[in-house]
Amino acid sequence: MKITEVRISVRDDEKLKAFVSITLDNCFVIRGLKVIKGNRGMFVAMPCRKRPDGTFQDLAHPINNETRRWIEEEILSRYRLELESQPLVS
Repeated sequence: MKITEVRISVRDDEKLKAFVSITLDNCFVIRGLKVIKGNRGMFVAMPCRKRPDGTFQDLAHPINNETRRWIEEEILSRYRLELESQPLVS
């Protein structure tokens, strides 16, 4: 399986840094991922929905740490490239 497309919408927020959509093998899209600045650095939050009791439930997520790391590394790498390609604002 390959991530064949990453779409990043950068945000100027203290914690939420970007919304992300990824395409797997040119045939399956996952929308609603988020790049978050946490206390221990940047991480990728999976798409989720708020349940009636106020908790959150992931809509899509990797089922093992290896896949989570792979997705997170790919997204954060593309996020950094996106930041580098943006013009500097004075």
